[in-house]
Amino acid sequence: MPLSIGDTLPDVILKTNGPEGPEDIATGELFAGKRVVLFAVPGAFTPGCSNTHMPGFVVKADEVLARGVDTLACLSVNDAFVMAAWQKDQNAQAIVMLADGNADFTRATGLENDRSAAGMGIRSLRYALIADDGVVKYLGIDTERGVVDNSSVDAVLANL
Repeated sequence: MPLSIGDTLPDVILKTNGPEGPEDIATGELFAGKRVVLFAVPGAFTPGCSNTHMPGFVVKADEVLARGVDTLACLSVNDAFVMAAWQKDQNAQAIVMLADGNADFTRATGLENDRSAAGMGIRSLRYALIADDGVVKYLGIDTERGVVDNSSVDAVLANL
């Protein structure tokens, strides 16, 4: 069953790009005792993600963080190198980039999307969530291809 409001987020090891390259990051530690906004995209550098979804969070990152958010993070089923390059391309330094290369977190939340027919393998659905101490308080999922609505920065801000 997919993740829903009131659920505790799974504790999974992801990758983030550190000063010396990819580093492990445990979602249990990332979310513990913090208010976190996490948005997930089907793929770094894809049109909807690069032209609409990420830019909204980049432009309004300070506004999100000013509302009591400890961490603003982006997750994709890509590797840490791709996520680091996308962060640089998007000028997204205020956003923690999370690489879910094996889709472990994505599958554990039930928010995966099988795009194998398009040659993309397992991807994440487009969503955004607000979590307090690892418990989901808001979850906005967009299922229509190319649509950024429930997972947009404006939807997140409306629920903070």
